[in-house]
Amino acid sequence: MIFKLRTYEPGDFETLYEIDRRCFAPEIAYSRRELRNYLGFPGAICVVALNGKKPASPQIAGFCIAVYSHGWGHLVTMDVLPEFRRHGVGSKLLAETERRLASAGVVEIGLETATTNESAIAFWEKHGYRKYGIHEEYYPDGQDAYEMAKALKPPILDPSDSESGKKSGK
Repeated sequence: MIFKLRTYEPGDFETLYEIDRRCFAPEIAYSRRELRNYLGFPGAICVVALNGKKPASPQIAGFCIAVYSHGWGHLVTMDVLPEFRRHGVGSKLLAETERRLASAGVVEIGLETATTNESAIAFWEKHGYRKYGIHEEYYPDGQDAYEMAKALKPPILDPSDSESGKKSGK
C-alpha cells in the first residue's frame, strides 16, 4: 500500500475523531473537546497518513499527535484504522513525528501504553522505546500503563542548506 503523509488540517478533525473512536474503547477514546485541546496545544504536532490508492479522494488511514516543550515531547496518540495496520503506516507516522520533534529541538519523547497491549508494547520497543515505569490505574477503566521513552537524535543537517553553507550571490 502507498501512503502519503501530511500535516493535520482543521477540516480533518471529524475524521480524526471518528478514527480515534474506532481505534480505542469508548472509555479510552478522546472526547471531541480533549482531541481539540491536544491539537491546539502550543507545540502540538499532528501528522496524518493518507491512503494513496485513491488519488481523487484519499482516505485518512491514521494519524499521530505529539506535543512538546523545553526539549521534551510526549506522544499523545497514534491511531491507525484496522484495515491499514501491518502495512507500515504506524512506523511511517512515528518516524515523521519523531523527525519533526527532533527538528524542533526535542531530545526525548515519552508515551504511555497499556500493560496488557502486547502488540503495542512490541511496536514501541521495535522503534527504540524502553519501559521506565508503570503508571497505576492510568486509564479510566483502571488499567495500568507502562511509561516508555526514547532519546531522539538531532537531525542531520545538510551543510548546503545552512546559511553559512550557501554561496553568496554577490
